[in-house]
Amino acid sequence: MLVACALSVGLYAVAGMYPKPAPGWLSTIWMVVITVPLTARRRWPIPVALVIAVAFMGGQLLHVPEALIGNIALFLAIYSVGAWSANRRAAMVSRLLITAGMLIWLVVSLFITATDPTALPGFSRVGALSPLVAFSLLQIITNILYFGGAYLFGERAWISARERSDLEQRTAELERERERTAAQAVALDRVRIARELHDVVAHHVSVMGIQAGAARVTLDADPAAARAALGVVEDTSRTAIDELRKMLTTLRDSDSDTGSVDAVGAAGGGAGGPAGTAPSTLGVGGIPALVEESTTTGLPTSFEIVGAPRTLPAVVSLNLFRIAQESLTNVRKHAGPEASADVRLRYLPESVELEIGNTGSVAARRSTGGLGQIGMRERVAASGGFLEAGPRSRGGYLVRAVVPVAGGASGAGGTGAGGASPEAGAQTAVTITPAESVAAAAPTESITSAPEPTESRP
Repeated sequence: MLVACALSVGLYAVAGMYPKPAPGWLSTIWMVVITVPLTARRRWPIPVALVIAVAFMGGQLLHVPEALIGNIALFLAIYSVGAWSANRRAAMVSRLLITAGMLIWLVVSLFITATDPTALPGFSRVGALSPLVAFSLLQIITNILYFGGAYLFGERAWISARERSDLEQRTAELERERERTAAQAVALDRVRIARELHDVVAHHVSVMGIQAGAARVTLDADPAAARAALGVVEDTSRTAIDELRKMLTTLRDSDSDTGSVDAVGAAGGGAGGPAGTAPSTLGVGGIPALVEESTTTGLPTSFEIVGAPRTLPAVVSLNLFRIAQESLTNVRKHAGPEASADVRLRYLPESVELEIGNTGSVAARRSTGGLGQIGMRERVAASGGFLEAGPRSRGGYLVRAVVPVAGGASGAGGTGAGGASPEAGAQTAVTITPAESVAAAAPTESITSAPEPTESRP
């Protein structure tokens, strides 16, 4: 810009812009003052604009032979105030002051020219729209467009920069939110995997431990009973491996079937479709087999269905099965050898309720690392329900899970294919009570007031 200004000054001097132009040293100083401050126009836009405006007026008054680079420098200075000044009020005031000062100076100069007969001798002053008046109007319009353009372009540049900044900020926020969402998804998956592993491993390992202990005790006195107990250990270990395999398959397969599960389906849980359509088919349909297994392993357990069974969402059905499984596992671990359990599944108009009670008499022991009830509460909360657990009024312990479920079609005859029936197992008592007899057939038990139950309670 400084080199261009020097070239412009030289050309205008040769062209004879002024009869008596400013001396060379003064023109040199003017060139430096009008161009060099532009290097700081982004950091100090308002002071730079004021300096250049004063230098511009000084160059005109001192007859510095230049009329191109000076105008460009002033335009850039005013534009920079609008585009880079963070103090918007100061930016507006400074630009308006510079514009008003320039226009006032222009009007005064035109007035002096119009009243001086010797000024601009080539322009006639005769008529309402004389050549001199036309020339003056052109000067005013040109300056209005000049300063207005500098003001508006600078303002638009500021607005565009703010919009870009806001967009970049929103993009960064969305990226951080995406990262947080991904981290939360990973954490939720870890919790879900831990919950499934706990439910599968704790249940089957407790069964194997009880049967292995029974086999050790009866090995010499009753070899047949010991062999039977070891057979249960073998079957239970295979079942545990099968469930783990299904769970891992579900985790790997993102397109697995997530449809509804029949109210009482096949012994494995009957997924509302052909067997094997989903890696895991556990659900409320597997509760009768779970109860039969519990009875076989030494914990007398009964099962009762209250109301008309109907199709449940797959997640709700699986969660209820896991709650029943964990509750019976806790009974075996903590309720004592003389305990018995009863499982009750109620189909209410707007919800489904699962109760697992026991007659255990062993005092509850606080566990420092119990995760079973935490997992049960998480499962119920995920479906919008609630869980109650604590000593019941007539002795023993009661776990009650209530999950809201929209009313659906009842299953034919109260069971699904391969569902629970009185013949499901010789040692399993299964009762299906009509919906209209819910209140009379299975009244809801109360839980006595007690501190928050821990995992170690039966």
